[in-house]
Amino acid sequence: MKRFVLLVLITLLAAAPAMGLRLSGWRPDPVADALVFGVAVLAAGFLLSWGAEAAEKHISQGLIVAIVALVTVMPEYAVDLYYAFRAGQAPESHYIHYAAANMTGANRLLVGVAWPLMVLIHWLRSRDRAVQLASVNTVEVAFLLVGSLYAFVIVLKGAIAPIDFLVLFAIFAGYLYRVSTLPKGDDEEDEDAEPGPAAALDTLRPAVQWSWMGGLTVIALAIILVSAEPFAESMVEAGRVLGIDEFLLIQWLAPLASEAPAVSVAVLFVMVGRAASGLTAMVSDKINQWTLLVGMLPLAMSLGAGGLVGLPLDARQQEEFLLTAAQSLFAIGLLLRLRLSLMAAGVLFGLFAVQVGLAVYFRDDEARTISILTALAWIYLALAALLFVSRARQLVEVVRSGLFTSHRRLEAAQAEPPKLREQSGRSRQHGP
Repeated sequence: MKRFVLLVLITLLAAAPAMGLRLSGWRPDPVADALVFGVAVLAAGFLLSWGAEAAEKHISQGLIVAIVALVTVMPEYAVDLYYAFRAGQAPESHYIHYAAANMTGANRLLVGVAWPLMVLIHWLRSRDRAVQLASVNTVEVAFLLVGSLYAFVIVLKGAIAPIDFLVLFAIFAGYLYRVSTLPKGDDEEDEDAEPGPAAALDTLRPAVQWSWMGGLTVIALAIILVSAEPFAESMVEAGRVLGIDEFLLIQWLAPLASEAPAVSVAVLFVMVGRAASGLTAMVSDKINQWTLLVGMLPLAMSLGAGGLVGLPLDARQQEEFLLTAAQSLFAIGLLLRLRLSLMAAGVLFGLFAVQVGLAVYFRDDEARTISILTALAWIYLALAALLFVSRARQLVEVVRSGLFTSHRRLEAAQAEPPKLREQSGRSRQHGP
């Protein structure tokens, strides 16, 4: 326990400089600011991971992963909702484009970089060429599918309206309810893993454990909320100093900064032998951003405008949204067998790298950029269609199990994997 307390104190000391800068208002240099506030959000990620690891002993594993994903992505919410709020105050400004760009960039970074990163770290650690999810994770895959399909409604409308918040919030609330009824999960993945720092909490009385878990969560959330905006702004300013295009900064660098806490928590899960929990956290992160965050953008814009308004998508942002939705469908197709292989992760990252590279290369040609976005979206959709057709039985099983199967049957499936799981195991070495 003394070692755990020492680690907490060291982590808090690492976050202290950022708190000092925020309270004083002093900003020495954009690059230095990015480093100081980046260390703070990373420290908050460690605190959250320890609290979450301890809480998993008492709460449904699916629910605690969903909550951790929601809390750790608060920096992204703070930055994106700020842009939407400012867009409501100044509808003719660039903020309206920044809000949509920041959101689509964050979502594509998650799938194109964070998901493959989980598989890569797992392979480097264990030489296992795939991250295998549990039967209960059909819930995450099914709700991500529902949210992704609704995204095409928004593309067709060309705007994110306040009414969309009700639909997307209902999807997210349904997801939280489903994961709250799931079993705590087995510890099979932990058998050979070294106990994390939070294992020290198991030696304490339950009331003391809850006090520690609550304290760690509150402190980490406070650090994230205090550090998020200056971290993102300092990243943008640092990029400007280096002469990087402002739109690309908002779409890629700002989300990269704000996603750091969530990704750090998932990486920690993988590093201690909980690869499935790490990948599940990233899928859950995608769900809450693709539903709750998207739905909240018009509310933030309405707050800034002083009345209900929608967030319109221009031609560029409409294609960005289409590309993001298409990437989501392709990623879901890869997860239908409840596993993500090294090859599939490589394809996800490769396609993402191509789109970013082309966006940077043609950054001064708007018409060419829109054409490229459209072409890439159709490539994703074609690949997704192939996966859905070839894995039609798994698709039906994921939808049925994830949306409609009772939690008792899911718990039984966790103890005795169904045919779906067996088939995926036999095909471990055959394609993505």
